[in-house]
Amino acid sequence: MSQSIPAKTATVPAMKLELVPVPVTDIDRAKAFYVEKIGFKPDHDVEHNPGMRVVQLTPPGSACSIVIGAGLGEISEMQPGSVKALHLVVENINASRDALVASGVEVGKVIDMGGILFARFADPDGNSWLLQEIPPRFRTTS
Repeated sequence: MSQSIPAKTATVPAMKLELVPVPVTDIDRAKAFYVEKIGFKPDHDVEHNPGMRVVQLTPPGSACSIVIGAGLGEISEMQPGSVKALHLVVENINASRDALVASGVEVGKVIDMGGILFARFADPDGNSWLLQEIPPRFRTTS
């Protein structure tokens, strides 16, 4: 059975993905990993009230940040290590991989998926990340 797609009746205003929750067991350990080993910028670390802590971290060159913390309602209910395959798009996967390895991060081998390159690593809780290099020939211009 086929469903028809309704005609577009309104223009959706711009939407920006700017914050992704990453559940962790130990906020300080995770913050140290992301800042010291991965090079994320610590945007803020605030304890709004007892039991509520918000730590926002941004990857170098990114407009999107991650949030780790406690007392954050449904974000804090997420299972630590349950976020998988977040992509960090890089210009040069080998240089990025080498920099992470030099910082003590275990990064998998670079895998070529038909010209698009990936390398996997994980934070101390098992949330997984992929470095991704998209060569210019695969990029669309729109």
